[in-house]
Amino acid sequence: MSAADRLYNKKWGVFTHYLAGIQNNPANPLNQGAGRTEWNDCVNAFDTAKLAESLRRCGAGFYFITLMQGGETMIAPNATFDEIAGTRPGEACAERDLVADIYDALEPLGIDLYLYYTGDGPYAHPEIGPRFGFTEPRDRGVSRDFVEKWAAVLEEYAVRYGDRVKGWWIDGCYRDYFKYTDELLEPYYKAVKKGNPNALAAMNNGVFTDYRKNYEKEDFVCGEFNDLNVIPKSRYIDGAQAFLLAPLGETWARLGSRYSGRYLRHFTACVNEAGGAAAYDCALFRDGTVDPEQIAALSEINGD
Repeated sequence: MSAADRLYNKKWGVFTHYLAGIQNNPANPLNQGAGRTEWNDCVNAFDTAKLAESLRRCGAGFYFITLMQGGETMIAPNATFDEIAGTRPGEACAERDLVADIYDALEPLGIDLYLYYTGDGPYAHPEIGPRFGFTEPRDRGVSRDFVEKWAAVLEEYAVRYGDRVKGWWIDGCYRDYFKYTDELLEPYYKAVKKGNPNALAAMNNGVFTDYRKNYEKEDFVCGEFNDLNVIPKSRYIDGAQAFLLAPLGETWARLGSRYSGRYLRHFTACVNEAGGAAAYDCALFRDGTVDPEQIAALSEINGD
């Protein structure tokens, strides 16, 4: 069975954000009243058993989580990042390897693990962004130097996790905004494949009204949508597995579901029958629990 077949056969899964600006933000309900703490303390509060139970209850076949987004905080250690950024272990990259712990919790349930990465690195941090070589205004575009540094961080993760991670959804690989080209995307692809030659790679060029491929070698399309109303026309989009990612809440990482369980069941069936797989973005609490309302709606997808 190919890696694309494996994703397709899993049919659908859950995607979540776990970021300092969300779970470590006292103003966000997903913080659960914990206040702002050291990033290490936040990551240590994540109970992987609670995540696994949420995913088991709804019947998800796979799970995506963000390694980082925009800032310097990462959910797992990375010596390459620390060397380039000038940070100490635990200062930006969590000392706990949350990715490895999540894998250990999900593997007995047969739930595949995928990771979210970005194409713009820690651009928002005033000191670390310049050390990597990419800051605002981002429309100036990425440089080869930045891409090679950022790909080296990705490679360390990819090699560490090997076949425990089935694929990578890399955001912010924008051709117009960040001036990415196939040549500039190649280092990310090579980093993913060095860790696991069978890992799937997708590189996001933004939200569109249809499914489209962004990079000549990508294995599945990112398929970012804001709503659940677009069905793929075929299983493969220019040779890449059809895939969809969209939020259940009003926007990303928000509580509640805009869609009934009945609609989710119908929509998922339509995507699957057309040859695609779907991931639904859900709200993840600081302690690793997924929004119960969203889990209840998703639980109807596999119902009899």
